[in-house]
Amino acid sequence: MQIKDVLLALGNGAFFYDDQAAIRAGASQDGFVYVGEPVTPDFASIRVPASSLSVGLVLADNAVVWGDMMSVQYSGAGGRDPLFDTAQISDLTSRVVAPRLLDVDPSCYLAACAKVFEPFQHSRLPLAIEYGVSQALLRAAAHLHRATMAEILCSEFNLPLPTRRVPIYCQSGDAREINVDKMILRAVDVLPHGLINSRQKFGVNGHTFMAFVKWVATRTSEIGRPGYHPVLHFDVYGWIGLEIGLEPQRIADFVCKVADTVPGFTLNIECPADFGSTEAQINNYARIVSILDDRGSSARIVVDERCNTLEDIRLYAEAKAAHLVQIKTPDVGSIADTARAVLICKEKQVGAYVGGSCTETDLSAQASVHVSVATQADMMLAKPGMGVDEGFSIVGNEQNRLFATLNRR
Repeated sequence: MQIKDVLLALGNGAFFYDDQAAIRAGASQDGFVYVGEPVTPDFASIRVPASSLSVGLVLADNAVVWGDMMSVQYSGAGGRDPLFDTAQISDLTSRVVAPRLLDVDPSCYLAACAKVFEPFQHSRLPLAIEYGVSQALLRAAAHLHRATMAEILCSEFNLPLPTRRVPIYCQSGDAREINVDKMILRAVDVLPHGLINSRQKFGVNGHTFMAFVKWVATRTSEIGRPGYHPVLHFDVYGWIGLEIGLEPQRIADFVCKVADTVPGFTLNIECPADFGSTEAQINNYARIVSILDDRGSSARIVVDERCNTLEDIRLYAEAKAAHLVQIKTPDVGSIADTARAVLICKEKQVGAYVGGSCTETDLSAQASVHVSVATQADMMLAKPGMGVDEGFSIVGNEQNRLFATLNRR
């Protein structure tokens, strides 16, 4: 069973690509638009609509299976690949990747990925290509074996069929209060992200942020169903370090102080600081984690920036430089590497969070669900978009359909 043809279709990501450096430098908002000049290369403005590119594999029985390529919201930041260039990605896919696809057996998933993703001109293919093509190859294998994508991954990685539902984490975007209410009413497992990406949202010495954390905890008891007790997860985009300095002891002290304001809750703090390089990030995050563990704090450190590739994730897990690693799927590349990343984290007894980006699509989100469930990740992101309802529906429904199918097996 071979691939007969390769199709490409232009598409939209579910949110926008944002210039993180410009926002961090203080760019103001005018409605939904950021005012000012972009800083990160390739950005024509600080906020641009997210684009995507679908790759379709025409199989021998004329079935067509698809995967979607895109970049993450903060492209070009923290060591990530540059902004998604549809024309460039389309050209490279047509010239280099398509001929390789016509020469592989899509029924053998990992072998097909290995052959298609060989280096080109001594360099790795763009991670967006790996991400989208690996989704399409996984769907092809599932179609040919009459199985779910999760079952293909379990077979390829010699894993038992999953039995545990993976908790879902929602992100609020800038409509924080309204979206927190939506999450609570839907009894989301982990919430709310909060998008604390500016000095205004963090506040002097973090007071604005701390007030928001307390409000979220209080709100869960005010409008949540009886017994509802979510994990609280906040992404602060390095603002603890930017506001109070980069000394690990001071950062740990601040994180403990925040945790003390919401007793009884598990508190995840994502990207407390950006130390400028992967090596510095690993060393300093390991110190922060150690301090929190020694104190018995309920707070957990989540790494995002400067932890992009599979090798990065391996280094963080080995160094215990986070309680929870965000496996940011488009930044990892091949979705097979996302599976490997989860398994590395589990081996090293570090939490694995299959994340991604609001700029993704329905297809990439659904594929991520199968990887998360097959590897039994600790949590997964509701994606794409920033509206809560859509991403929670896409990811939650796909997980429910998958377990209905697996239970019938």
